[in-house]
Amino acid sequence: MNEARSSTSFDSDKAAALLEPLTELVIQAGAAILAINRAAMTIDGKLDGSPVTEADLAADGILAAGLARLAPETPALSEERIDSAKPRHTASFFLIDPLDGTKEFVAGRDEFTVNLALIVNGLPLMGIIGAPALGLVWRGLVGRGAERVTIGKELTREAIHTRQMPRPGEPWVVVVSRSHPDSRTEGFIAARPGAIRNTLGSALKFGRVAEGQADIYPRLAPTCEWDVAAGHALVTAAGGRITDAKGAPVRFGQGQTGFIVPEFIAWGDPSAATHA
Repeated sequence: MNEARSSTSFDSDKAAALLEPLTELVIQAGAAILAINRAAMTIDGKLDGSPVTEADLAADGILAAGLARLAPETPALSEERIDSAKPRHTASFFLIDPLDGTKEFVAGRDEFTVNLALIVNGLPLMGIIGAPALGLVWRGLVGRGAERVTIGKELTREAIHTRQMPRPGEPWVVVVSRSHPDSRTEGFIAARPGAIRNTLGSALKFGRVAEGQADIYPRLAPTCEWDVAAGHALVTAAGGRITDAKGAPVRFGQGQTGFIVPEFIAWGDPSAATHA
């Protein structure tokens, strides 16, 4: 985060006023990603072994410049500028992943996203997830609902909502990570006999839960805050709930080492969390 800025507190009205320009900013970042020639692009490795490409950096540059213009007093934490940042308590900050699903992007798949979240007092208030290769954006403002936006000559907007958990005897539809399987998550899914798996990359999984195409998205292994925050706000705004494995809230910017979320479960039906 930029330590020189003083954080400005956001309420729902102030966040709502930024929803359209921030959506456009995410669309612009997605367009910059699509403009990159995947066959000829530069691919480097981070210290953790994950890839970073010129597409990640191009999207990050657009998001950084846009946030500095639209909300100059609000800190912004990006995956691509994490080396100079330190976890800190702050009233409000933006949390972004310029290209979530870089492995999918490098592999030539369409399952990558641009993630932008607004965190207020440790909880995501607004989340925008752009899927540029699919021509879609999911966005949500907690307390005000969620939408799926289709990108064309004009933007078309459709209100979305999560769905009720399956009735006894009906299968759960579970979205799971393509690139990051883990044994705890597998055990969680196995406890729901007959569960239908939908394997996807990136934050697309949150979008599918938010629009009622899936019941649940469990990730019971560590991941990073910028991978989760926008989806957290989106699913919550659409009527769902995000918890850890014990049903406790998942919080952000609270000083976790390495900006790690130890585990989370995105529930389409909040009451399902009480039946876990």
